[in-house]
Amino acid sequence: MAGTNRKLAKTKSEAVAAAGKTPAIILIEPQLGENIGMVARAMLNCGLSDLRLVRPRDGWPNKQAVGTASGADIVLENAKLFETTEAAIGDLKFVYAATARDRDITKEVVTPAQNAMEIRRLGGEGCGILFGSEAMGLNNDDIALTSKIVMVPLNPGFTSLNLSQAVLLLAYEWFKLADETPASELRMKDSRPADKAELLGLFEHLESELDSHGFLRIKEKRPVMVQNIRNVFQRADMTEQEVRTFRGIIKSLTKFPKKED
Repeated sequence: MAGTNRKLAKTKSEAVAAAGKTPAIILIEPQLGENIGMVARAMLNCGLSDLRLVRPRDGWPNKQAVGTASGADIVLENAKLFETTEAAIGDLKFVYAATARDRDITKEVVTPAQNAMEIRRLGGEGCGILFGSEAMGLNNDDIALTSKIVMVPLNPGFTSLNLSQAVLLLAYEWFKLADETPASELRMKDSRPADKAELLGLFEHLESELDSHGFLRIKEKRPVMVQNIRNVFQRADMTEQEVRTFRGIIKSLTKFPKKED
């Protein structure tokens, strides 16, 4: 099963990579192979495949990255290795530095959302985002090579992110600008949304029993009480199966004698 999932992930990632140009993710001196694997996973979640590694501490390739990539093998297989930051970004036109620390550098700072919009406007190709090592982050020499700084707005009292979290936050902002998933999607199994006729049937069934048991006995209050009851069920977005189940509950409570202990 794991092998099948990995093959499916690889096939899907090839299609994503062919569909359009994406920004490069450049890791400067990443320390652990496991972290590189988690970055690859985060990238492929968001349709990114251009991973560049500058002086990884434990060398490259690194077998420890495979397990944590969870099927994002194509990102690892296509990862490019560089000795210097300058070489890693040499073919790029617009490069951003991802950092959470205040720097003594005069440079425009953008949020992940602003960063994603700019990269989309630029077409993705020729753009890249630098991420520093897990322990130290980016140094000022690397930041000086970039166009802008990207900072994630977080709790001022605690802004610590691990490497893959930082990559995912920025990659997701880029991805969702082209995402066409409906804003609200109701998933149903073996059923469908109840139509108004079915809901009216439920209302009439319930109100009839409430009338016969005296719950709606106060004539002046009955219209408002009925409206309130109907509003409760309208907000529930019931399925056809749920309507039938609820009508069965009403019947059970009103037609069958109370079960004795």
